Amino acid sequence: MVWKHKSTAVLGLALFFAIILFVQIAMYLLNILFGPLELFNIFNFCVSFFEKGTFAYYAVLLIVNAYIFYTVFIICNKIVQQILLLRSFQNKIHLLINKEKSKQLNQIFNRKNDDIVIINYKDPLAFTFGFLKPVIVLSTTLTEMLDAKELEAVIYHETSHQRYYDGIKVFILQIISEALWYIPLTRWSYQNYRIMIELVADEYAINRMGSELGLGSALLKLIKKQLKANSNLTPAIVHFADSTVDYRLQQLINPQQSIPVKAQIRSIVISLNVFILILIILVIA
Repeated sequence: MVWKHKSTAVLGLALFFAIILFVQIAMYLLNILFGPLELFNIFNFCVSFFEKGTFAYYAVLLIVNAYIFYTVFIICNKIVQQILLLRSFQNKIHLLINKEKSKQLNQIFNRKNDDIVIINYKDPLAFTFGFLKPVIVLSTTLTEMLDAKELEAVIYHETSHQRYYDGIKVFILQIISEALWYIPLTRWSYQNYRIMIELVADEYAINRMGSELGLGSALLKLIKKQLKANSNLTPAIVHFADSTVDYRLQQLINPQQSIPVKAQIRSIVISLNVFILILIILVIA
């Protein structure tokens, strides 16, 4: 699966930057909480350039602490917001669930974990919901609108998101892109990963179905219904017909065509400069 390998590379790029900086932040906090550590820390190294008690020392110390606080706050705030959104959305799904149709569809598609949930809703909806135990949520309107092959293609598409835990990966990339906003490649990784996981899911569905007809037909029907899902509500929701539809249709029509996911030169230059600066400090130390 070509797009699976590409999406993994994009995910790894963002994680590469994040792991280096987040480990340094963790070490800095441990140094404050539990006393001096023998391990090198980039933030303590920057502060050590200035003599204690001087204005410059306290100014740099303030900047470092403000940066650490900002980063930790962004991460904690996003996690708390996401937990609250998950609970709220889960309660809404529970109120709308159609148990009879859910049981019927799980039996038809031999879902041993009963991980397909049908909700009574007027709009055609299909999305994967949740982080650790993601479930596939379909609306009654969608199941009535699609024929058997189209519905099967949609379920296989969402099964890919479920199988690869795309919801939690997108959420992690969102946190990284917001916390490390000064490294533009993290934002690029987040935006393009969301496109790539849809293409991966389409590939998965086509391979299982043996044809792209069911998937393409389902997409076209949803477009005709002018589905406008709010995909920014929560990364825990990976929607079948989100803003990536144009790219997916291009790929279905011409699988050999390359999807434009190139990063801007400016983003690459800024990101590399920031990273090189970090490496220089590590080498000097």
